[in-house]
Amino acid sequence: MRKAELERNTKETQIALSLELDGTGQNSITTGIGFLDHMLCLFSGHGRFDLKLACQGDLHIDSHHTAEDIGIVLGKAISEALGKRESIKRFGTAMVPMDESLALVSLDLSNRPFLYFEVPFSTPRVGEMDTEMFEEFFRAVAVNAGMTLHIKLLHGKNNHHIIEAVFKAFARALKEAVTIDPSIQGVLSTKGTL
Repeated sequence: MRKAELERNTKETQIALSLELDGTGQNSITTGIGFLDHMLCLFSGHGRFDLKLACQGDLHIDSHHTAEDIGIVLGKAISEALGKRESIKRFGTAMVPMDESLALVSLDLSNRPFLYFEVPFSTPRVGEMDTEMFEEFFRAVAVNAGMTLHIKLLHGKNNHHIIEAVFKAFARALKEAVTIDPSIQGVLSTKGTL
């Protein structure tokens, strides 16, 4: 089973997370930020990843540490669950609509961390989540998963719809990239290593 269980405890956050890549989308998520719970539930469901996450963070300050640290732990869990990354498709791309919004996510499980994030927001918050923290979340995921990650909003107006389209596209792109292809021997690289 491609699964990881991690804990990370700092003076800012206490996080326990388990992730199974070959799941059914079952989840139990408590971050202290309702909108982030909703987005991670979408990630789990649309990627068919089983995800358990409990986080207690310093939300009396703001959402920064909670969002970024969850991204760190989720990225590490993805990397650990992938093991040596043998026989995976490695690349994934998805374009997902959510009403008037349309988001494109393309990624490569390359072991070369990079984030391109072009998602403009027209409001500083959605629910209790600062919209600028979504870029920090995805940067933390990309860096800690060893992922090249491109996220682009093609069009959209409603900020809730925009970020929902992004999370669904991320889930579907990641699911494609982690899929096992029996025809791939070792890692998918002409160099022979990632």
